[in-house]
Amino acid sequence: MTFPTIGMIGYGGIGRVHGMAYRSLPFHYGLPADTFRIGGVATTRAETAQAAAAELGCDFWTADYHELLARPEIDAVDICVPNHLHAAIVEAAAAAGKHIYCEKPLAMNVAEAQRMVAAAARAGVKTQMTFNFRFYPALLRAKQLVDDGFLGRIFSFRGRYYRSSYIDPTKPISWRQQKAIAGGGALFDIGSHILDLLYSLVGEFASVQATLDTLIEERPAGAGSTERVAVDVDDIALLTLRTKTGVLGVVDASRMGAGLTNDIGFEIFGEKGAIRFSGLDPAWLEVYDVRDADKPTGGMRGFRRVETVNRYAGQKAPDWSMAPDFVRTHAECQYQFLMAVAENRPTQPTLADGLHIQAVMAAAERSSQAGRWVRIEEVLEAEKG
Repeated sequence: MTFPTIGMIGYGGIGRVHGMAYRSLPFHYGLPADTFRIGGVATTRAETAQAAAAELGCDFWTADYHELLARPEIDAVDICVPNHLHAAIVEAAAAAGKHIYCEKPLAMNVAEAQRMVAAAARAGVKTQMTFNFRFYPALLRAKQLVDDGFLGRIFSFRGRYYRSSYIDPTKPISWRQQKAIAGGGALFDIGSHILDLLYSLVGEFASVQATLDTLIEERPAGAGSTERVAVDVDDIALLTLRTKTGVLGVVDASRMGAGLTNDIGFEIFGEKGAIRFSGLDPAWLEVYDVRDADKPTGGMRGFRRVETVNRYAGQKAPDWSMAPDFVRTHAECQYQFLMAVAENRPTQPTLADGLHIQAVMAAAERSSQAGRWVRIEEVLEAEKG
């Protein structure tokens, strides 16, 4: 089997996580070190590109991603740049015939996302989004249970993603708090993750009613600066959603959750049972089976903790009994992309999945502004590129 050679575009904090995950793949699956390689890296400055290449162990580096795309040995690109740069790079990569692995959120808006999906489809290249939380073993097990009908008819769901990233009003503004670069705030940054998790489990969303709020409206331009810069994206997003099958649920996303460093989780309730997950305790999936509760003696009434730990198909290391971690979810997301390219099979989640989440977020923004329910199809039609 021949894995594609990856070219990395962008190497900030998340780019380094991607690099770490790629380097770990041979160890996880008992593969020879040369089974897979990173063939080059592009950043915006020559000095950072050269430093990135040294860390990644690749010979080619450049400050112009077009030079990376022009190299014939590069089969696929991993895009880890700020959101406002995604569209141009995806379209250029598609035109160059490169498979595409892209960080979330897909784009700045729905029109951009539609163009990106169309460009990849025209080029016939494979695409995958970095919705890495799907790849916790507990989430893979949850998906299996839902698909097998364990819940029966789904009644409702509840999801959350809380961080405490910006509770300090003296913390300088970052690109993630500027609409011109990030496209949105907490909704785009972390809301996209929990929306995708629920989308993968309960299906497509049909409509949304939302309230988005900015809690700290200006921040220092830099460390120690007296200049203040307006924050023009949301700090918190509260959404009520209905799926295409009529299931109602709520999602909260906030970067102002004091005491919560990285709290993602959900609950899904059905006629036959329920499942819940917390990213703070990712080695377990909690399940409730109504059939146990209905037994005359009460059976095993209550939620059970199902052991999922590090159970990945084909994994050699670490041992299955170890607790999974964040970087491992990235490695598995990457591995599934690489395997799909090598075996010429469908990828998941694709840029089209990213477009759906983009449309949900756009509908949430429109709902917050208009004070009403907004249909996802309404947004897709209005923002068609």
